[in-house]
Parts: sequence; structure tokens; C-alpha cells
Amino acid sequence: MADVTALTFLALCLPFAGALAAPFVIRIFGANGAWLLAIAPLLAFLHFLRFAPAITGGEVVAGGYAWVPSYNLSFSWFLDGLSLAFALLITGIGTLIVLYAGGYLKGHKDQGRFFSFIFLFMGAMLGIVVSDSFLMLFVFWELTSITSFLLIGFDHERAAARRAALQALVVTGGGGLCLLAGLLLLWNISGVTEMSQLMRFGDAVRGSPIYLTALILVLAGAFTKSAQFPFHFWLPNAMEAPTPVSAYLHSATMVKAGVYLLMRLNPVMGATPAWEILLPFFGGLTLVVGTALAIRQTDLKLKLAYTTVSSLGLLVMLIGFGSEHAVEAAAIYLVAHSLFKGAMFMVAGIIDHETGTRDITRLAGLGRAMPLTWVIALAAALSMAGLPPFFGFLAKEEIYTALIGGDVRALTFTAVTVFGNALMFAVAFAVALKPFLGRPVETPIHPHEAPVLLWLGPAVLAALGLLAAIFSSFTHAVLSSPISAAIRQTPADIDVSLALHPGVPLALSALTVLLGIGIYWQLARVRAAMAIFLIAAGRGPDHGFDLAISGLVRFAGRLMRILQPGRLQIYIACTFLSVAAILIIPPVVYGELPHPPAWPADVGLYEWAVLLIAAVGLAAVLVARDRLTAIVSLGIQGFAVAMIFLLFGAPDLAFTQFMVETLSVVILALVITRLRLSPDDQRPLGRSLFDAALALACGLGLTLLLLRATQAPFNDALTVFFNAYSKSIAHGANVVNVIIVDFRGTDTLGEIAVVAVAGLAILALIRIRAGTERKLAANDPALETEG
Repeated sequence: MADVTALTFLALCLPFAGALAAPFVIRIFGANGAWLLAIAPLLAFLHFLRFAPAITGGEVVAGGYAWVPSYNLSFSWFLDGLSLAFALLITGIGTLIVLYAGGYLKGHKDQGRFFSFIFLFMGAMLGIVVSDSFLMLFVFWELTSITSFLLIGFDHERAAARRAALQALVVTGGGGLCLLAGLLLLWNISGVTEMSQLMRFGDAVRGSPIYLTALILVLAGAFTKSAQFPFHFWLPNAMEAPTPVSAYLHSATMVKAGVYLLMRLNPVMGATPAWEILLPFFGGLTLVVGTALAIRQTDLKLKLAYTTVSSLGLLVMLIGFGSEHAVEAAAIYLVAHSLFKGAMFMVAGIIDHETGTRDITRLAGLGRAMPLTWVIALAAALSMAGLPPFFGFLAKEEIYTALIGGDVRALTFTAVTVFGNALMFAVAFAVALKPFLGRPVETPIHPHEAPVLLWLGPAVLAALGLLAAIFSSFTHAVLSSPISAAIRQTPADIDVSLALHPGVPLALSALTVLLGIGIYWQLARVRAAMAIFLIAAGRGPDHGFDLAISGLVRFAGRLMRILQPGRLQIYIACTFLSVAAILIIPPVVYGELPHPPAWPADVGLYEWAVLLIAAVGLAAVLVARDRLTAIVSLGIQGFAVAMIFLLFGAPDLAFTQFMVETLSVVILALVITRLRLSPDDQRPLGRSLFDAALALACGLGLTLLLLRATQAPFNDALTVFFNAYSKSIAHGANVVNVIIVDFRGTDTLGEIAVVAVAGLAILALIRIRAGTERKLAANDPALETEG
């Protein structure tokens, strides 16, 4: 088990190692370095593939390391059918994406940086699906948001890319914070911090009074990550990223994270009215909205992006149904979608790369120039459309088998699914046929077949979509059955094969095909009608996001003008008001005021003399007519305190106080002479009275604090400790010095650093002031004469 844990930890680190190595590999080998970099995800894929026999047999492989045992925090992972399937998709498709990116970005000046980002993204997504610990899951969850921000905004010189990256980060990052709150509530309910243990607390979670709150928070995290309505808008905008990112994002990584989370939590939070209402409703709505918006688009990537939105909605809807057939259908469609969508996106990238455009209205007749690409596109489209003999057909048949029923709910969602699948059918063949059929048209780049690095990935995925269906029994035993068993926490024994489902499912499949053909035949009219409808419907959530961000910026600006008006006296007044409130209000509210102290009867003449000096210094400060006199008079207070320390047997503190006061007076005097200030106090009477009251309040608060502290019982534990160990541990006889230098060494270093930084800041301000004066004098010689 120790070897398995170490090797799995190494496999999880391989993508991050690839991120470190990528810039150097690309610098040395150029685009061919993709072959070398692909070894990292390939090794991870082979490692996780080793667990397939054991997990197919019903086992769960777990491991990890304790991090903070006292808080039950660990770096732990576990693999069951669900997490293994995702791990294989992430690493397997990731290997092909790395190769594809090598050809797609060949010659790009920032190709090394791109590979670093894509490997970080891969490692983050892999961490999500294998994480057992809540903390580990959340860290990787947010890391996918950060790395996707880097990838979407890779072409950061374009404003559209920057906006799309920021939008994705805000939406998914905000959802991640909601997820964190939901995980904390699950921890509060169950008392466990690991997913594998949480599975045993389903009844407790569902019966908790805070279940609904936890569910809404978890759904917020999942819906934002998997682009469910009304958070769907960020995903199509993410098409500003290079096509390798789009292919990876939509097939096996980030957008599937929300689906993974819902599948993982199904045994714990599923089978409740809230679960079975919210998930099918939002999933079905997302399915319809996504496919409807896909029909309108003319950009190949945008068409495919909106169908990803609809596919994610279909998966969420099936998870919400929760029946055995629905879960099995979700498992099959999850794998089928990863295969055909990855291939379709890479085909769109090939068309863009080899013709210079992705606009479907400017493409035609590419079949002669790019026959291999056309074959790959057709194979992927057949699976996406749900036609035999491809794996997408099995998924569609299982979906209809799961949804059919006689009640209104079943009929409604069946109709929604048929409509969505028909639109998806039309989009699939619009991408696979429209650019390749007809007479060739002129494109920005003369079309030609892509190099091997570009067509290898989609060809493998399209072939797997065919082989997975032909060998459906094997695919079911190794992938879909373990996935559904992990989702439901019960063994799955549904047989899946290429045989047609007679009766209603077959009729629904035929209806889907007929509707899809009709929509494809009238695609231009349908697109125009959809455009008219969307214009009439008004601006959607994407515009709402812009309004929210602009409103937030305006609100922040107004708030900053209130809280940070740029006047130092306001900042100081607020600071001292807070100090006075903190020192006075709590003792009054909680009845902790000190007892009135008794006046000491043994005050000597010399002590009266020191108090008299302090009083004289205070009076001098109050009556001083210029600031320099006030600063010097203020130093008298410090010297009086130093004298008190000296009289009461603390010569070291007295010496320190003498030094501090001397330096303070000198530094303040030097600074005051360099600043152009009015010679006397120009404050109005009201301001002076306010400042005086504030000063008295702070003084009263500090007096109350000191009196309360001196009247509390003295605890000599630290005194005994320092007296006992100063000599033996720190080898110093002066206890005070030992405390400052050794026991509080880090604190003292911090204080020195603060003083040093403050001194540097003052020096910088003085030099800036002097430089400004020199520039002004250079422009106006009269100023220099006046100075």
C-alpha cells in the first residue's frame, strides 16, 4: 500500500512537473517538444489504468498522508469507478491535447508558457477528481479557476480575451466560495472531512435542518463551474482561449467538475424533493437554452461551446432524476460526450488553422482538400447526433429509457430532451457537413490537410467513440458500470449493447432524427428565427454580468471616496476614535470598570518634582505658539516618564526611554523643518474642541485599562519561567535583555523591520518633496530665490 500511495502521489505531481519543464523543453525542441511533454500525462494515464481491474471488481483504492491530524486534515485521495473514469479521461485526453497543442501553436512565441498553463490546469482537475479530503478538493477546485483564467486570457493583448478570463474567474471563483461554505456545513453535520467517510452519513445530511442551505451552496459551486443556467454565459465567452484549451475544457476538465461533484454527492444529498426538483429543472432549462443558442451561431467553436452547455444540462438533469437507468445514462453520456466533443473541437481548430476562419458561412468544399479531417468530423458528428454504430447512440438510447414515464414530469422532461437532442443533431452535422460540402470558396489561407500533430488527437477520440460502442460490453464493464455503481453506491447490473431498445425509446430516437434532419434542412431559417427571438427577448445574463461589474466598480469608487478621502487628519481621527471606543465601551457595557485607586500616602518630594515637570511640559505643549516649541515641550513628558522608571528601579527601561524620546524629538524637529506648514495652529474652534475631546477620551481609556490591569491578580507564571530559564537556556543574566533578544527575538526583529520601513518611507517622501521643489524652481527661478 505504501508503494501504491507513493506512486499515486507521483502521478498527481507529473502534470505539475510538466508545467515546470515545459518552457525549457519547448525552447530546446520547439513544437516537437510536445512529443516529449506528452510523456507526463501518458505515464499518469498508465498508472491509473493499473487500478481498472481492481475497481471493476468492486474495490476502492485509497491512500494519502496526514497533514494536521489534530484538525483531522489530510492530503488524501481515493479511487472508485467515478474518480478513476475521470482520471483516465483527464490524463488520456490530456495526452492528446498536449500533442495537438504542439501542432496548433507551432512557432508561437509563448508556446512554452502555454504548456505550463495547460499542465497546471491538468494537475488541478486531476486533483479534484481523486481528492478525498474536503480541503484538498477545495484547493484544487479553486486552482482550476485560476489556471483557466490564465488559459482563457492567454492572448492577453486582446480586450475580449481579458474580459472572458475575468468573467470566468469571477463566476467560477464566486461559486467556489459558496462550495467552501457548503463543505463546511457538511463537515458540521457529519463531523467528517473526507468524501469516502461522508458516504456513510447520507441520512444524517438529508435529515439535518441545514440541509437545504448546504444543498443550495453546493449547487451554486457546481452550477457555476458546469455553466448551468443562468451562469452559462461564461463558457461560450471562454472560446477566446486557443482551441486546445477549448477542446480540453469542454471534453474532460473544468466544466465537468461540477457534474463530478453532483455525481459524487448524489448518495449523500440526493433522493430528496429539493434535489429532484432543482437539478432536473435547471438541467432541462440549460439543455434547451444551450442548444437554442448554438443554432444561432455561425462560429464553429461557439456552436460547439453552446452544445457543451446543453450537454452539461442534460447530465445535471439525469443526475437529478437519480433512478438506476438515469444514472447509467449519465455515466454513458459522460464518456461519450468527452470523446465526441474533444474530437469536434479539435476538428474546428484544424479548420481554423488550415483555412484562417471559423465562420461557417465562409466555408464550403473543404472535403476535397481535407479528406482526413472530414472523415474524423463525420465520425465525431455521428456520435454527437446519437446514431449507430457510435457510443453516443448507446447514450441516447439509455437516456430515453430512463426518462420515459406516464406522469406529467416524465413527459415534460422527455419532450425537452427530444427537442434538445434534435437541435444537437442539427448542430453536429452543421459542423461536419457545411464546411466540407459544396463548391470550394476562397478562404484567408489556402486549405490543406493538417499535420500529424493536429489530426492524431481527434482521430483517436473519434475511433474510440466507434470502438467503445462495438465493444460495448467491455466498455460497460470497465467504465459506465463502475461509474454508476459509485454514483448510487450500489452495484449496477444494467446491460448495455448496440441492440435497439424496442418500443418508446426507439420511437423517440426516430423522432429525434427526423426533427434533427428537418432543422438541419432549414438551418438558415431556423438561425434567423432564433436571432429574431433573442433580439426580442432582450439582453441576457452576459450583459447582466457587465452591469453587475460596472455597478460594483462604481460602488467601490464611492465607498473609497468616503473611507479614503485623502486627508491625513481624518484617518488619524478615525484611528483614535476606534481606540477610544475599544478602551471605554467594553468596560462600561460589561461592568469591568476599575475601582477608584487610593492616593498613595508615601509620595516623596522628588516624585512630586517629576510630576510637576510633567505638568509643566504638558502646559508648555498646550500654550506653544509654534510647532517646533510644541515638539520640544512634548519631549518633556517622555523624560518625566523615564525619570519615574529610574526612580522605581528600572534603569534599563529609563535609558531606553531617554534614547527614544531624544531621537523622537530630533527626528520630528528635522521633519518639521522640511515641511511647509503654517507657523501656528489654523484649526477652527470646533475642530480644536473635537480634537481635545478625542485626546481626553483616549487618555481616559488608557488610564482605565492600566488601572484594571494593575488591580487584577498578578500571575507570576511567566516571571518564574523567565527567571528559571534565562540563564540555563539563553545564557544571559539580564532577564529583560534575554526576553527581548531571545524569547521574543522574532517579535523584536519585526519591530525593528517596522521602524526601518517607516524610516525608509519618510526618507522617500522627503526626497520626493525635494525633487518636486527642484523641478518647480527650475521652471520658476523666483521660487528658488524665495526658498
